[in-house]
Amino acid sequence: MLDIVPIARETLLSEAAALQAAAERLDSNLVRAVEGILERPGKVVVTGLGKSGHIGRKLAATLSSTGTPSVFLHAAEAAHGDLGICMPDEPVIFISKSGATPELLTLVPILHKLDSFLIGILGNIQSPLGAQMDVTLDARVNCEADPLNLTPTCSTTVALAIGDALAIALMRARSFSDEDFARYHPGGQLGRNLHFTVEDAMHRGDEVAWVRPDDYFVCEFIMMM
Repeated sequence: MLDIVPIARETLLSEAAALQAAAERLDSNLVRAVEGILERPGKVVVTGLGKSGHIGRKLAATLSSTGTPSVFLHAAEAAHGDLGICMPDEPVIFISKSGATPELLTLVPILHKLDSFLIGILGNIQSPLGAQMDVTLDARVNCEADPLNLTPTCSTTVALAIGDALAIALMRARSFSDEDFARYHPGGQLGRNLHFTVEDAMHRGDEVAWVRPDDYFVCEFIMMM
């Protein structure tokens, strides 16, 4: 029988070490990415494929909910009409471990014609994609957490965290407040926590049933119950 807990713990520690290394590598490129987004009034487009695409969807959602309008562009669908979502001079974030995904490389010359500001969250900054980005954020990892060194684990965790770091830096730069956050999160428990006040639940005045000490018939009725 496998000793499951040590295996799981090793996975978490591997990902934690990859995150620590990524944090120490952060440099002025992150500043350039933030400034490049802030300088452009349009939305941010995020693209990727496979597991990187799933990370991209989450990044787009995080950006949108924290004051930076964003959409996800599926890299494979882009060449079949979805590129129409991209407007001139908009930032586009590429997420890729290899930096050599053909579907992503196909998009670059088209986006250059739109004067897009290209940001790469890449596992290999010395890659074909890395060479064509305006800014590259280093998302490399020494290895994945699985024993085959194949399953996207450390690499997707680092890409996700760098995306979060970018989103939070933008959030702070925009002075995004809790009131702003509440406006974008009206639903669910989070929205309830932000919007629902004591006044919303409280009854007062004529809405409340009042009983005086000498209201005998009311007291008798309550006692009978």
